[in-house]
Amino acid sequence: MLKIEGRATKFCDQISRRSFLQIGGLAMGGLSLPQLLRAEQQNPQRQSHKAVIMIFLNGGPPHQDMFDLKPDAPAEIRGEFQPIATNVPGIEISELMPRVAGMMDKFSIIRSLVGSEGRHDSFQCCTGHQFRDPKPQGGWPSMGSALSKLQGAVDPSVPPYIDLSQKMAHDPYNIKGPGFLGMAHSPFRPDGEVMSNMTLNSISTVRLHERTRLLEELDTYRRKVDQKLAAESSDNFTEQALGVLTSSRLVEALDLEKVDPKVRARYGIDDPKVLGFDPKMGYQALMSRFLQARRAVEAGARMVTCSFADFDYHSDNFGRGRKVIPLLDQGVAALVEDLHERGLDQDVTVIVWGEFGRTPKINDKAGRDHWSRVHAGLLAGGGMPAGQVIGSTDKWAEAAVDRPVHMQEVFATLYHNLGIDPATTTIPDNNGRPQYLLERQAPIRELI
Repeated sequence: MLKIEGRATKFCDQISRRSFLQIGGLAMGGLSLPQLLRAEQQNPQRQSHKAVIMIFLNGGPPHQDMFDLKPDAPAEIRGEFQPIATNVPGIEISELMPRVAGMMDKFSIIRSLVGSEGRHDSFQCCTGHQFRDPKPQGGWPSMGSALSKLQGAVDPSVPPYIDLSQKMAHDPYNIKGPGFLGMAHSPFRPDGEVMSNMTLNSISTVRLHERTRLLEELDTYRRKVDQKLAAESSDNFTEQALGVLTSSRLVEALDLEKVDPKVRARYGIDDPKVLGFDPKMGYQALMSRFLQARRAVEAGARMVTCSFADFDYHSDNFGRGRKVIPLLDQGVAALVEDLHERGLDQDVTVIVWGEFGRTPKINDKAGRDHWSRVHAGLLAGGGMPAGQVIGSTDKWAEAAVDRPVHMQEVFATLYHNLGIDPATTTIPDNNGRPQYLLERQAPIRELI
């Protein structure tokens, strides 16, 4: 999972690209591999392997056109899509989501999500905290970073927190990092260039046996990242570190070339221009990311995040929805079906949501604008009861009228599924003060 030899180019911070890749993954930024291995061995929770996959629908998905349709509302409210029956009597969702509808007994819908502050930002979906909350020095860590700190790595060659999202043009959309926990708990983001350098194809057998020299290079990079970290050494962990560097576990998990074509076809084909945007903007419908997410948690990741397309439909809401929502339907259904077939449905929790909902009233551009009063989310797996709808909204889907569910309650449920009690679990911040994971610490009662 490393490529050392070859011409080294410089970043603007004067750290060479070659040394930037010498730690075998961006999530290991602040520590040497022996240090990481030692921390993992000393963590008593490392043997557990519950996991979370979060699908972030950046832009704010239209809840009225997906999970909470209002067919009896006036035309300027109900829009163009019709509800269809699911395989759970009494539950209906959008006609654009027939695959999810056909397996609704494996999902739970929350129609009454509250607590959004209405910003185009992944912060609330990543951390569970609100922007107005008092922040510790360094900022709140994302959930994946918290898991990295609390539970460590399942397998030392697989980062516990992996972000499969593309780099998005609107920077606040991008998945959040470690906050006060520091670079050692950053998400690993395997872009194309990093993946191409995660194989040992240019290191000779002789060099593989030069353990001391190899780890000296790794420690040199570590010191460039954080001069305050003291060098440590241990023969046992040095041996293990070399094993990490020669492992292809993560590379193989993210490489879909050898996946059964029937399984790959179930997930669908990547659409680099689903909405006509320049692919460099990062708003593509990459169906392969759903499959990679499943394979990553199987390999040992504790949390995997990925974004999907874009849902900021201030205009042409229904034309855009017809392009994107069926693809989301296919990817999510394939992921959850796959988890059940592989016996992972008790251990892996899937959450599908965005930062807020859309306005009940359609604007003069056939779009829906931002709406923070209520939105919807979809959950599956994690051993949770399924085949249910939690909460309801009024006749126009503009406010929660029954069982409002705060976004932090969703996080409390995810932590509960991972075996972590947010009411008793704290993480020390940069000043040594214990910080609770959440303010609202009770999980959703219908899901436990």
